[in-house]
Amino acid sequence: METAFILPLLLMLTFSIIDFGSLFYVYLTLENGVSQATRYAVTGQTMNDPNNVGQKLSRDQSIKMAMRQATPTLSISDGDFTFYNVTKGASGTGGPNDVIKVSVSYNWRLLTPLLRPFFNNGQISLNVSSTMKNEPFPTS
Repeated sequence: METAFILPLLLMLTFSIIDFGSLFYVYLTLENGVSQATRYAVTGQTMNDPNNVGQKLSRDQSIKMAMRQATPTLSISDGDFTFYNVTKGASGTGGPNDVIKVSVSYNWRLLTPLLRPFFNNGQISLNVSSTMKNEPFPTS
């Protein structure tokens, strides 16, 4: 009889701990990824287009690819990224010596059905960003 009362609470507690552990993992992964993407962004470089041999990606697409390479376990859409030129007070990745901010918004859906009602649409919105100064890279 005692097991019938305690087991559901114990299972909910166990799955809640797993859910919050997963959430913490996703947050740390996003933090690392946005940091890596910003470090790549400040160099002014662009990556080769994997779909078109011999062509380069745009600077924005290169930064997004750097983020995705740093976070291979997450699926981050293009709409989740925001680039802001702090120096000029406008959106974009800026030019040489500009201070830029790379931000990513990501929605994490909770795994435990009993916890979902406590959050908006059963999701937690994670917002991470990193701000750095661009190197004096040559523009072409």
